[in-house]
Amino acid sequence: MPGGFVNMAKRDYYEVLGVAKNASPDDIKRAYRRLAIKYHPDKNPDNKKEAEAKFKECAEAYEVLSDPEKRQRYDQFGHEGLRGVGMRDYSHMRWQDIGSIFEDILGFGGGGFEDLFGGMGGRRRGGRRGPARGYDLETTVEMSLNEVARGTEKTIEFTRQDLCTGCSGTGSARGSRPGACPTCGGAGQVVRGGGFFQMVSTCPQCRGTGEVITNPCSRCGGTGREPKHRVVSVRIPAGVHEGQGIRVAEEGEPGRDGGPRGNLYCYVRIKPHEFLERDGNDLIAVVPISFTQAALGATIEVPSLDGMKELRIPPGTQHGSVFRIKGQGLPDIRTRRTGDELVQIMVEVPTKLNVKQEELLREFAKTENKSVFPKATGFVDRLKKYFSGK
Repeated sequence: MPGGFVNMAKRDYYEVLGVAKNASPDDIKRAYRRLAIKYHPDKNPDNKKEAEAKFKECAEAYEVLSDPEKRQRYDQFGHEGLRGVGMRDYSHMRWQDIGSIFEDILGFGGGGFEDLFGGMGGRRRGGRRGPARGYDLETTVEMSLNEVARGTEKTIEFTRQDLCTGCSGTGSARGSRPGACPTCGGAGQVVRGGGFFQMVSTCPQCRGTGEVITNPCSRCGGTGREPKHRVVSVRIPAGVHEGQGIRVAEEGEPGRDGGPRGNLYCYVRIKPHEFLERDGNDLIAVVPISFTQAALGATIEVPSLDGMKELRIPPGTQHGSVFRIKGQGLPDIRTRRTGDELVQIMVEVPTKLNVKQEELLREFAKTENKSVFPKATGFVDRLKKYFSGK
């Protein structure tokens, strides 16, 4: 089943960045840059947790709105349109790693995040970039309650940015190698100012690598990345809950400079059941019965995950009464203990009676006295006492 980016009450991406829907790419870039600086956690030491959440939200919005294909799908279908496009999982990402995305995507002149925040963003100041772990991705997987009860295996399809097959991720055409950066001479740093006051920052052209692509790969244009469609099988254990994530190791994006791949997180979405509702490990079924069945008692059939089950309703059952069927719920994902099914009774009153039924009910009504409906008469007595003030 094709997956997609999970939508957990996400805000509109244009609202997140504070731009209009017809904003230009430059407007979006400027808005993201301003907000990323504003909400950088190290600039908000007194409210770091909230700032980090906003910092991640802005990065996610920028990833979508700065990519023409993702933006077009988002404009047409909203958050659901991003299913299966290989979105990064910012919620599970360290904000320091997002600093690296910020620098790589926006390409700040003068060193980017390091210059703005004194070497933060996941890289040691004053040195070239080393291997870094690839970004995590996320998708959703839809399950029925029956699949939750037994566990299942799902086929997940998604698209991720992978190593270019033309250059194996180097960005250079086959047979060629990167050359020394002409701006920094291969040092990865540039020095500004003179005399006593000098500022050393990351080279804006090579971004600290000391190298530049002189003969780019024709397949990827020198990026070293290309979209790749992936199909993987994921085993979902029994008892999972809505929103739980299943980690698929090393199915995320490839790392930088030989670093390990990120992971794929599959978040569970449970389809509504026509007759059953989940409450923890228990299942709830609301079953209507007639007032004569409630009064006289009856054996009724109720829906369950294993088909219809017989349930004995005792005489005098009241509207809203709940009966328990042991072991007909869902297994606990940790203890494996199975919950129960709770059957709530809804007593239906007929809206139309034929002549015979009406005659019988009128005869029955003549027999009503305090011994027949003690609860009802007790309620009436309390009402009279309340309004009489006695």
